[in-house]
Amino acid sequence: MTPRKLIRTGSTALLCLALSGLAYAALNVDAAKSSVSAVSKQMGVPVDGKFKKFTAQIDYNAAKPEASKANVDIDIASFDLGSAEFNGEVMKKEWFNAAQHPKASFASTSIKPAAGGKLDVAGKLTIKGKTADVVFPLTVKKEGANQIFEGAVPIKRLTYNIGEGEWKDTSMVADEVVIKFRVVTAQ
Repeated sequence: MTPRKLIRTGSTALLCLALSGLAYAALNVDAAKSSVSAVSKQMGVPVDGKFKKFTAQIDYNAAKPEASKANVDIDIASFDLGSAEFNGEVMKKEWFNAAQHPKASFASTSIKPAAGGKLDVAGKLTIKGKTADVVFPLTVKKEGANQIFEGAVPIKRLTYNIGEGEWKDTSMVADEVVIKFRVVTAQ
């Protein structure tokens, strides 16, 4: 594998993993309509990856969002960069180390109303055995009987030791990763 391919693989995996900071559902989550992805940059070029398997538990009260809770578990091995070669590389020890850390998780610690009808969510994001506090805006909207929870969680991959050794160099793979999510629930 060329260094450029390996860089792309690692940064996308990292970004996708970061995206694992979604919310869970005490509501019924429609997995087919929901998604978690990660966007990173390799040599300045955006790289997208998607986590194909995750579970979410959301206990949401629109009248009292402060009482709401969200938890998400992401299956790291389900990360897909669109290439079997890249997918294999990001599972290695230097990137996600999926053999030792098969899951990433998010647990909310507070959910508060914010401007523009959004919510401010704070919580603990754990990736590759490292836990850090994250804060992000969340949009909740209704579509028929469904509720849709959407947001983006910016993280730094090096906080979670994603990209060890020579991959700590952020000139090849940027430190910034954005985890994007869309969780669709039905009542």
